[in-house]
Amino acid sequence: MQSTRTLRDRIFLVIKGLAMGAANKVPGVSGGVVAFVAGFYEEFIYSLQRVNKTAFKLLINGRFKSFIQYINGRFLGLLIFGMVVSYFSVSKILDYLIVNYQLYVWSTFFGMIVGSIYYISKDFGTWNRKTIAALILGAVAGISISFLDPATENDNLLFVFFCGIISVSGMTLPGFSGSFILILLGNYVLLLVDSVNALYDTMADVFSGNFNFVKDTVRIRLLKVLGVFTLGSVAGLVSFSHLLNYILKHYKNITMATIVGFIIGSLGVVWPWKKTIYKTTEDGSYLLDSTGKQIIENYVRYFPEADTQTFLAIAYIVLGILVVLGLEWYGQRTRRIKS
Repeated sequence: MQSTRTLRDRIFLVIKGLAMGAANKVPGVSGGVVAFVAGFYEEFIYSLQRVNKTAFKLLINGRFKSFIQYINGRFLGLLIFGMVVSYFSVSKILDYLIVNYQLYVWSTFFGMIVGSIYYISKDFGTWNRKTIAALILGAVAGISISFLDPATENDNLLFVFFCGIISVSGMTLPGFSGSFILILLGNYVLLLVDSVNALYDTMADVFSGNFNFVKDTVRIRLLKVLGVFTLGSVAGLVSFSHLLNYILKHYKNITMATIVGFIIGSLGVVWPWKKTIYKTTEDGSYLLDSTGKQIIENYVRYFPEADTQTFLAIAYIVLGILVVLGLEWYGQRTRRIKS
């Protein structure tokens, strides 16, 4: 854990938060991969697991400086600030690109994940029966998840809390996309679209002095759902980080091999050539979310034909690989300058 950071380091940490936030929002892409490739994954997990009883005691006793120092607050603060800004900026641009240039966006992500696999595994020199078995197990788990059929929407608050716990896996576990897991659980639209829109509408009403929403049972229910989902996410983030910190400390090679396997398995989710299947009613018309967008049910993957569009998509895959290799080169150069 770094105790001091230059202004440049802090700016790049916010940029990494931007990238992590954008990746977490896209179904099939894991923010944890960004943390891994950008070289701050272990510090991220270490910092999160410091959110414990000791941290809360420091906070309750008003020892704010000690609290910030104990949880590596400057690091987490800059990273989370980047994620929040991303949700209202970079991820919005990404939404537009996915709608209008879906094939090329998925191709770039596919290339970045391929580059990530190379980056993580190239210096992994302890391959043996245990680590190879862990790699295969992780890959099978990742691929299996990508081909599961989604469940139906469920707003039971206990299930929503569980969804919150599972959804943060994309931040803490590279290769597992929290957004895609929510699609499989049937609650992506409820938790990341409808309930968030209910919060926006409520904030707008409050600022305009309109409190009629308290009589709107649907709005209140969605706000409850969002609150429980947030609590589940916080609980999951802290508990996952404690678990991962322990296994990274005691079973680092097996854990790293499993993570590489997860990331390999996630290639099935971000395969560029796929047709999006949307939910429909019995009469064949499309179901729409609260923003009027069609609701994704799943994807049908296929192999492309040899045409101009396919060759351009392959070029974007290469671009994605080069982006990751460029980040690796920058990281090595930065470390050399500091040493």
